[in-house]
Amino acid sequence: MEFLQATLLGVVEGLTEFLPVSSTGHLILLIDLIGFRGPPGKVFEIVIQLGAILAVCWVYRQRLVTAVFGVGHDPVARAFVRNILIAFAPAVVIGVAAHRFIKEVLFSPWVVSATLILGGVAILAIERLVRNRKASYLTSENFPLPLAFKIGLCQTVSMIPGVSRSGATIMGALLLGVDRRAATEFSFFLAIPTMTGATAYDLYKNWNSLDPGNIGLVLVGFVAAFFAAMLVIRTAIAFISRHGFMPFAWYRIAIGSIMLTILMIR
Repeated sequence: MEFLQATLLGVVEGLTEFLPVSSTGHLILLIDLIGFRGPPGKVFEIVIQLGAILAVCWVYRQRLVTAVFGVGHDPVARAFVRNILIAFAPAVVIGVAAHRFIKEVLFSPWVVSATLILGGVAILAIERLVRNRKASYLTSENFPLPLAFKIGLCQTVSMIPGVSRSGATIMGALLLGVDRRAATEFSFFLAIPTMTGATAYDLYKNWNSLDPGNIGLVLVGFVAAFFAAMLVIRTAIAFISRHGFMPFAWYRIAIGSIMLTILMIR
């Protein structure tokens, strides 16, 4: 039963990490509902995120390799890497400063349910606001430094469970004049240092909780997250290009409302 639960949680992590619906929020709610008892210190939830990170690196491996090896001589590659690092910087500072408060106070099904609903309403409002607006920035390589930094600030809002890292990043970018496709791709790339850094920091904080006996459980979740994330990354941009973000907004509102009802009556 534990391995089935681990597989389910891994799939949910992979499916939700790169969509504006909050993977952390879904994991908190699902773990609470099914009574999953994995390794202490939230090690399971931390490590399976690496599966989703690896999926992004694999799907965009050619672009990432080109950027890394072109930093020294290619202005486009240099601009790409620079913008990712600039956008990542706010998460480093705020994440380290607020880590304990976030983990101890905000990781609650009540907080997640409320922020899912509020985030859904925010997406509906932003979509209507930018619907007929012409984008000023079509690729992440063309982002000026202040824009990349502002998108990074938007991402930090997602440290509140239920907000969604990709949702905060994409919606913030849209408000700042970024093209829909470019905003979505940039959120994928920004996830690599952000999630890697957060995972490394969480593992450091919970190192004493690691138990070799739980490796099998963690590996199952890791692999499930990798393949589920691969599916989402390969299909998300095409879906968003056709349907926008409205379906995710209504989904958030529905899930948040259902969870609030369950929490109030149980």
